[in-house]
Amino acid sequence: MAQNALWTPVNLSTNLTRFQRHLESKLGKSFPDYVTFHKYSVDEFQTFWMEWLKESGFRLRTEPTKAFERGEHFSKSKWFPGASFNFAENLIENGNPNALAIVFYGENGVVQRLTYGDLKNEVIKLQSHLITLGVKKGDRVVGIVPNAPISTIGMLATTSLGAIWASASPDFGVKGILDRFEQIEPKVVISVESYLFKGKKISILDKLEEVTQSLASSKSSEFKQTILYDFIEPILHFGKIQNPYRYSNLKPMEGSQRMEYTPIEFSDPVYIMFSSGTTGLPKCIVQGGGVLLNHTKELSLHCNVSEGDRVFYYTTCGWMMWNWSQSVLALGATLYQFDGNPFYPTWETLWNMAEKESIQVFGTSAKYLSVLEEENVSVGEKFSLPKLKVILSTGSPLPTSGFHYLYDKIKKDVQLSSISGGTDLNGCFALGNPNLPVYAGEIQCKGLGMDVQVFDDMGKSVIGEKGELVCPTPFPSMPLYFWNDDLGSKYKSAYFETYENIWCHGDFASITSSNGVIIYGRSDATLNPGGVRIGTADIYSVVSKIPEIKDSVIIGQDYKDDVRVILFVVMADGITLDDVLMKKIKEQIKIETSPRHVPSLILTVPEIPYTVNGKKVEIAVKQTVAGQEVKNKNALANPQALDFFQNRKELAE
Repeated sequence: MAQNALWTPVNLSTNLTRFQRHLESKLGKSFPDYVTFHKYSVDEFQTFWMEWLKESGFRLRTEPTKAFERGEHFSKSKWFPGASFNFAENLIENGNPNALAIVFYGENGVVQRLTYGDLKNEVIKLQSHLITLGVKKGDRVVGIVPNAPISTIGMLATTSLGAIWASASPDFGVKGILDRFEQIEPKVVISVESYLFKGKKISILDKLEEVTQSLASSKSSEFKQTILYDFIEPILHFGKIQNPYRYSNLKPMEGSQRMEYTPIEFSDPVYIMFSSGTTGLPKCIVQGGGVLLNHTKELSLHCNVSEGDRVFYYTTCGWMMWNWSQSVLALGATLYQFDGNPFYPTWETLWNMAEKESIQVFGTSAKYLSVLEEENVSVGEKFSLPKLKVILSTGSPLPTSGFHYLYDKIKKDVQLSSISGGTDLNGCFALGNPNLPVYAGEIQCKGLGMDVQVFDDMGKSVIGEKGELVCPTPFPSMPLYFWNDDLGSKYKSAYFETYENIWCHGDFASITSSNGVIIYGRSDATLNPGGVRIGTADIYSVVSKIPEIKDSVIIGQDYKDDVRVILFVVMADGITLDDVLMKKIKEQIKIETSPRHVPSLILTVPEIPYTVNGKKVEIAVKQTVAGQEVKNKNALANPQALDFFQNRKELAE
């Protein structure tokens, strides 16, 4: 039976509608609904992307000769050959110089505001300094920076010169930073001296000494300098940091000084992104200008962001949502940034900002919303949010209960846009739609221009069945290549081993009868009891509603020639897992999912391991339970949590 919509749009005068009408008029076609329009955007993907390039306001130096040049393999295809542009120019020059570009809120109450003119002046100062260091097209500049204006300034100064930007969050450990940055051998490091978390100042100067010494000591290193930005307080001593230079010593901008924009092509690198690295060294995923083109499509058409809108996403510089959020500048919107703990000193922190600043698009993780739900916080009773039009959620599947919580306790007249994609494409395969209703547990639609399908075990495209999320058609934001992967073997093995010349994303998913998308979890974490594949998200959605459970992780354990489901739980304060509660948990899972989803064992642990980006590491737990080595524990925020899964006698019985 069809479910009722939680939200239905009342105003279809959106950016998506306008672009659709533009194409209808220009092409002499009619798209009566989104399904028809999406099918066109995939069937005629070259025309679609060329039209979006023209209509999105993308600034080009030279025009492309065509939209797409197919290579002998999916991964060798090229976008917009002949076109040249500058990435930073597209983010700096599309905003009114007097309009707000960035508003930063610190955990300590500090607020910083930069207009587009202010931002450009700061970028010019840093760019001039990078030029004196010899930074040029193709060089790497890296940031160990918070989600604050210095991160954006560093990225823009780097990409203005055609150089490549990569970043890590200051809370990463030394090994986590070096595992990423040693592979790409940066010429310059831009870093803060410390950061705030839960009201505490945490210095990273000792960490910086070790990181910069290691980066500078490589035989092939062209390391030039560590640029230090006073974030919390002035730096008194540099210690053994390699070639330190104070950001505050940058030469003031001269009256006639102008920005330099080095032209690049769509096949040239802009960003290097990193995989989580829980099974080995992080993959270095190289991405070009197609990322920005896809971001503006997602932000403008799917999130309905326009010039002057106020957009916030809670993220760190170690998560791809930081890169994604930067692209709001290309639309002339205002980027809101926050650094610190979103629950310090209380849960009200981010919503205070949202109310005071009249935020229109509020982005966060499913985990953040789940915590609010667990605490039964009524955001809507405390805060007036009349301008808020979209709430974005990603990082993991948002359970059905999370949808209901948001509409019951946060805001009824808001588009809940659950989005899903990943670091690999620095964007989304499935996301929201301002012209479509929202249904509990479903992502509203497939992204325009993204040929999203679900394949069953026979490699057949299916609707209403669970299977592998795939994309048979190339898209502009696909990685250019992996760093130090000259033969392309790592790239191909990451996405093209399952199906020949078809991108296999690694998500277990289904497409609904309403053409929405449901993500059940990562394919490599999929459970297979009795040979039937089931997604972990199905079980999480039930467990998250049980008040006695604070957190959980689910794995499949090889057992007696089959797979058995093991549920590890962190109990709420003062609660003990007894037989009565265990029966209740199993009954709820059975009723709401199926008998196959019911765990064979439910065991308690004091904490669940997460990556530094806040994702549960089911694979690492599964490896630990099996007695296998977890190769890259430094990719975890709390690697000590794995100790609680070792040598459990219950798992050997």
